[in-house]
Amino acid sequence: MPSSDDLTTLLEPRSAKHVDFDTHWLDFASSRWTGSIGRDIGLVELCERCDSVELWADPQPNDQLVLAWLLDVLRPHRHIVAKLKLVQTDVEIGGYRGESLAKWRLPALAVTDDRLELAGRAWTAYRAPTPEPCFDLLMQDLSAIPQLRAALIALLEELPGQDTGLGASELRMLDLVADGETSPQVLSSELNRERGVFDFQEAELILDRLAYCPSPVLTGFPAEIEAPDDLKARNNRLLHSRLSLTDFGQEVSDRELDFSQYNTIHRWWGGTELTNERLWRWDAESRALVAP
Repeated sequence: MPSSDDLTTLLEPRSAKHVDFDTHWLDFASSRWTGSIGRDIGLVELCERCDSVELWADPQPNDQLVLAWLLDVLRPHRHIVAKLKLVQTDVEIGGYRGESLAKWRLPALAVTDDRLELAGRAWTAYRAPTPEPCFDLLMQDLSAIPQLRAALIALLEELPGQDTGLGASELRMLDLVADGETSPQVLSSELNRERGVFDFQEAELILDRLAYCPSPVLTGFPAEIEAPDDLKARNNRLLHSRLSLTDFGQEVSDRELDFSQYNTIHRWWGGTELTNERLWRWDAESRALVAP
């Protein structure tokens, strides 16, 4: 997770702190979208200029996390909260043209204290050093943010599985390859469509973890991983490689072997650092969190 200081800087008015690209929240915004407002304004300052503000949030888990974060950021600014509305969608907004979106008439929910309080708890829970606070949230009433419960479950499913040591997206990758899909690009696209947890770059990292390890479950990539800045080589790998399961990968896909028993695990789940010695797991059958 980014540090609290980095997240605060991200939403501030542009300054010398934003010399690097992707350190200001409007770095990816086109000037034709922002118009006279410009691309240097901070989030709070932009909201202060508006008579009303609507936060439109997709249902995907990452979007729900961003929603919780933004509500937590705006919570102390009561003059902004008073003109704030929340719009929840069942589809991905980015898949539609702006002209079409402008015609939508979706219910706009008032941003009440119970929604702000829940957003704060969810954001704090995901940044905690264990997944327990997120799991505990599932035992509570989450209806104030309608899409939050499904998002939390999808995120918890990305913890290493009780039987396989792989998260739901990692395991789905193996299942797709077992069913005959060989293209890394198609795998990433399918994973994004079905699970909606990881974007394409993150899906590429998942493939790296599965292929470049002591006991790989996937084969078909070059013998050595490219340097992160060798974009051409990495792109060629994604375009032209054809993947298949190793014998070990087939056994993991069949839920007969545990990936973590043969490979080093070191990745992050929110604020939780996952290692072989500290492997929080998810029991998909009972939907239960399993402590190390």
